[in-house]
Amino acid sequence: MAAPRTRPFIGVNADLVTPAKAAPFTRLGLGYSDAVATAGGLPVVLPPYAKDVEIDALLDRLDGVVLTGGLDLDPRRAGHPTHPAVVPMPERREVADRRLIQAAIDRRMPVLAIGVGMQLLNVTLGGTLFLHLPEENPKAMPHFDPSGYPHRHTVLLEANTRIDEIYGGGELRVNSGHHQAIKTVAPKLRVGALAPDGVIEAVEAADQDWFCVGVQWHPEADTASALDMQLFECFVQACLRASQPLEMAA
Repeated sequence: MAAPRTRPFIGVNADLVTPAKAAPFTRLGLGYSDAVATAGGLPVVLPPYAKDVEIDALLDRLDGVVLTGGLDLDPRRAGHPTHPAVVPMPERREVADRRLIQAAIDRRMPVLAIGVGMQLLNVTLGGTLFLHLPEENPKAMPHFDPSGYPHRHTVLLEANTRIDEIYGGGELRVNSGHHQAIKTVAPKLRVGALAPDGVIEAVEAADQDWFCVGVQWHPEADTASALDMQLFECFVQACLRASQPLEMAA
């Protein structure tokens, strides 16, 4: 009998870069893989797989999935008009990410969704997005700095949620760099944290037996707080539990 795993295998989806005069390539910020490894997991980088790759065969070998940040989802894929501020990610990445998250949802695998990953999680489960906060929600506070300088603001954790338990309750200062946000929460999700202006900053599965958490901020980044490592640690522990076969009853 094989020994139980002590470090779960965790898939981390990579971005796709398509230069005008060079071959496309994948890219992943080291913060994602470093955070997974520091928390006790073994990161497995997932490129944007072609449509003929068997995602289920891949997920058979993984214990959890991190959905990373990136450019915007293309609203036209859902039949909605776009906006001049929307910068869509390459089509191949979005198609691959949608297949990946749907397969993970179907399996109820542990999921940690970050940035646009959280937005994709919400859309896949039936929620909607603000295309551009400054116009669609003019009362919203700034959620990004146009100069590119790291922006921070407070989020208020919702009581009696998983994310509230992970971070210790109350409020939290987070990094922020997004112009889109969740508008309506998907039926199988619930709000985990809000900005002071009411913008949704975290969601999680309504079913407490499924570790599925999405955050709009970037807990893997250099600008993250020390508390953000607790999010990765709790996620990796959920992946470890998922990797252990159920013991046969005596």
